Amino acid sequence: MLGIIGGTAIMHTGLTDLTKQNVHTPYGSSEVMCSDTVVLLQRHQFHTPPHKINVRAHLSAFAVLGVDAIICIGSTGSLHADLPPGSIVIPTDYFCALRNVTIYNNSINHMTAQISTELAQKLSDLFPTARYGGCYVQTEGPRFETKHEVRYLAQYGDVVGMTIAHEIMIANDLQIPCAVLCFVDNYANGIENTTVSYDEVIGSSKQTQERTDAMIREIIHNLQGTRHN
Repeated sequence: MLGIIGGTAIMHTGLTDLTKQNVHTPYGSSEVMCSDTVVLLQRHQFHTPPHKINVRAHLSAFAVLGVDAIICIGSTGSLHADLPPGSIVIPTDYFCALRNVTIYNNSINHMTAQISTELAQKLSDLFPTARYGGCYVQTEGPRFETKHEVRYLAQYGDVVGMTIAHEIMIANDLQIPCAVLCFVDNYANGIENTTVSYDEVIGSSKQTQERTDAMIREIIHNLQGTRHN
């Protein structure tokens, strides 16, 4: 079963065979929309800001429902001038210097931190115009990064966001393969002399809503019901 976690865009796919379900886990409850082959989860459900998202409950809900592959979709800022807004990136690694998140608080279990190469390649095959490879950098939010922080982060990554690295960590804990699809909605603060604002990010996201919807439908059509290892 395929699991997709994203923003509000995932709720506008036009699918009619989805039912709402509240999934209870040891870490709390998560609301999902699901069919027999796909589960959609909005990470900011109930208007939760990025630093307050219960990522352990969200990803554990996928595990409870039998999800065996996860695609994380997110809005990001570009850390480089040659990656303009409107670009699409399929990262193959991530950088996160924040607090660790894990389901292993009462036992020792050292997991390999990784994005699934197999799933990432499948995304690349579906969307050949997307940039394959690169590094997703996570900051905590909800504020945007300062210009000096952006210059520092640009040494290590290509796009910056506030949520996806933690989702990958828990997916790794649960041993569920996970890949990432990033939409570049803006330049990060200071890149190309820009000053990022929330209104700009929301406006950019709305302009590409139809493209995002179509890509999510394409992912569901091609990857749901496929056995993933």
